[in-house]
Amino acid sequence: MNTSIERTIQLTYTHRLLFTRGLFIPNNSLFSEVVAASRPGQRVRLLFVMDSGVAHAWPNLEATISTYCQEFENQLDFAALITVPGGEDAKNDETALKHVLDAIELERICRHSLVVAIGGGAVIDMVGYAAAIAHRGIGLIRIPTTVLAQNDAAVGVKNGINAYGKKNFIGTFAIPLAIINDTDFLSTLSNRDWIAGTAEAVKVALIKDAAFFDRIEQDAEGLRNRSWEAMQMLIFRCAELHIDHIALGGDPFETGSSRPLDFGHWAAHKLEHLTHYALRHGEAVAIGIAIDVHYSNRIGWLSASDATRILRVLEQLGFELQLPDTIEDVSNSVLRGIEEFREHLGGELTITLLKGIGKKCDVHQIDMEIMASILKELSPSHTSTN
Repeated sequence: MNTSIERTIQLTYTHRLLFTRGLFIPNNSLFSEVVAASRPGQRVRLLFVMDSGVAHAWPNLEATISTYCQEFENQLDFAALITVPGGEDAKNDETALKHVLDAIELERICRHSLVVAIGGGAVIDMVGYAAAIAHRGIGLIRIPTTVLAQNDAAVGVKNGINAYGKKNFIGTFAIPLAIINDTDFLSTLSNRDWIAGTAEAVKVALIKDAAFFDRIEQDAEGLRNRSWEAMQMLIFRCAELHIDHIALGGDPFETGSSRPLDFGHWAAHKLEHLTHYALRHGEAVAIGIAIDVHYSNRIGWLSASDATRILRVLEQLGFELQLPDTIEDVSNSVLRGIEEFREHLGGELTITLLKGIGKKCDVHQIDMEIMASILKELSPSHTSTN
């Protein structure tokens, strides 16, 4: 005789993104307050993991953090600060991951402790994965330091590393205790990294908010020329749209096949791998957006005027929309990303396209001949003969 026991488990999460400047200046109590709220009345042990790029740009940051923890020693117990490689090197093998796990074990970081990740999106992905698997889950505070991390990568609830030649093949879903955007970190970014992160804002505007796209278009020159005001607006609105989708979209842990926030990403992930991550993620996303904009237009969904407008804004921001000349057999190589994207989704192929600016629609099949022709047109060999 068959029988069963069944109960419904209901959990409530709070997804918090905080904005500040001078996070570790002693007269700014925000970080201390966030930590104290996680364990009221207790002193919380902290392991800081810093991106090597941040360590280079901010050579006194470790001492600043240590001094800050001493200032708030009733709440903060500074265990250690370790440095890991920045960029995709943090995710491409398990060396950096093991370094973080070793530190968690050595410094006695437990489930009543916190890991604090300071860096770009790749480092935050990797550190988040380490925190999620150690002791079956240690609390995490994310402190993103790039445009792309502050408006997109650190805002989500995903963590992971690359494996088997695929981006984010190994990973978890885990909601951080808090994300804290300190805008001061953006001041030391290269122009390349300043611009790269704007691609994610273009992406989310195109699928969710036509008025936001209008504003990006209006501010494109200022953004390219490092307008502080324009960038703060872009980061805030982009992050807000991402958080709204995660918290209110009905599928925070992506159990379904639809991934509208991955518009332009099926090609982007493949391009990153094919260029051995010489392309920044944002640069690859801009090319991926261009590919899907061309396709949306070619199948009659997106008007020529809207397509031209979108491509012009990406170019005004400073993106190169031609496929990299280092990729062999470019059409077939990139097209393999479609099947890999379906595998990553875990079910039916679902690719988001545009029916207008701010109007997205999912498709479950791609006309490979049309897509191949678009990739050929965007390849360097085709461009050089025209």
